[in-house]
Amino acid sequence: MPIEIDEKNLKKGLLGLVVALVEIITELLEKQALLRIENESLSDEEIERLGEALADLSEALETIKVDNNIEDTVESVRCGLDEVVDDVVDKLMNPARWAKEVEKHDRNRPGEISLLDS
Repeated sequence: MPIEIDEKNLKKGLLGLVVALVEIITELLEKQALLRIENESLSDEEIERLGEALADLSEALETIKVDNNIEDTVESVRCGLDEVVDDVVDKLMNPARWAKEVEKHDRNRPGEISLLDS
């Protein structure tokens, strides 16, 4: 499942991809920070600094999106990445369906070597 990037404006598409990835990483950092706060493994000072840093990063990302008019591009990339992740998770949870897709692909492309054959 391809991720669609605006081919007319590669710079905009690439910047949208980078911002989307940084947003995803930021969300993961926020979740990790909350876990550490819940486990009381951070001091009050560390919590304050971490909160400020994450807020600053979020603000910077929003500024980049607005300044470069890439809000829609970032959203599109994130949706595309969500679809890819959903597809991968589905295949991991349903290996029989994945095997059927591989078989169908192999029947449609005779002579090609399947990754599963190696």
